[in-house]
Amino acid sequence: MSNFQFMNHTRNFIFILLLVLFIIACTRKTFPGNSGNTNKLRVLGYLASSKNWIYGINAVDFLKITDLNLAFINPDSTGNFPPNEDLRRVVQLAHENNVRVFASIGGGNPPSYMATLMKSDKRTSFISNIVALADTYNFDGIDVDIENDLINDQYAPFVYELAMAVKPKKKLLTAALASWNGDIVSDTTLQQYDFINVMSYDKTGPWDTTRPGQHSPFSMVADDFNYFHSKRNISPDRLLIGLPFYGYGFGAGAAFGMSYKQIIATYPGAETKDEVATAEGATIYYNGIATIKQKSLFAKQNKASGIMIWQLLGDTTGSLSLLKAINDVK
Repeated sequence: MSNFQFMNHTRNFIFILLLVLFIIACTRKTFPGNSGNTNKLRVLGYLASSKNWIYGINAVDFLKITDLNLAFINPDSTGNFPPNEDLRRVVQLAHENNVRVFASIGGGNPPSYMATLMKSDKRTSFISNIVALADTYNFDGIDVDIENDLINDQYAPFVYELAMAVKPKKKLLTAALASWNGDIVSDTTLQQYDFINVMSYDKTGPWDTTRPGQHSPFSMVADDFNYFHSKRNISPDRLLIGLPFYGYGFGAGAAFGMSYKQIIATYPGAETKDEVATAEGATIYYNGIATIKQKSLFAKQNKASGIMIWQLLGDTTGSLSLLKAINDVK
């Protein structure tokens, strides 16, 4: 082979190699995050559909979210997670749409044995099973939605050991936390989390009839953000501001809770308000489109990582969608 032919072959080889690398770069799956981009908000939605994940995922508009938390994936009393091939399909569908997926454990009404599994004699085995869950179904991370009485003396060691187990696997660790009991979570524990989903709702509810009113006012978003950012020194790009896609009723005949979708279907024009009166004289409090946009704009202006939604199935479709309202601001 002449030098000329050799150089031609070399140039052709380099060209093909560069072309292949370019194609791979263009098609490689990239997941959203801040990455220094302060102009776009992440939009994380909880999907509470544990009885039928396939049904739930079919109702999700992947184009309007960046992250998905499956709520709730809890173990049996031995700390094991039963096989569930629907989870594999849901994660695959989300990844095909460039959406990250987290397994959310716990919840506001967790299994009674969760407290036992977090104790020192059960903890290592339980955490090992959580890591196996993330690996088996290719989750991008674990969301610790452990609340109320479970934020006890076992919480900090559980979070620390979980972080030590999942982070070497290149998995993210997040938490759903509220400001009202945030002081019982140490700074050291908060720093274990990559992101914190701030539950800026449930300020009141039908469980306390002495305090009727808005359970998720705009002022709560500002107060919660300032608590975690200014008082607890969490950088804004690690905070997601929680928005409710539901409301609570106070008064005779009021439903305990209603999704936003149910509210606007029952009370035409309700999307333009934050409260509606029932025929029986009760009042339902929720967030309408304007308040959702106001909160989303607050998140953007304060360079928060994004928005967290509880929960996606509470939304409607079309022009009255709250998810659309968020994306209009995003």
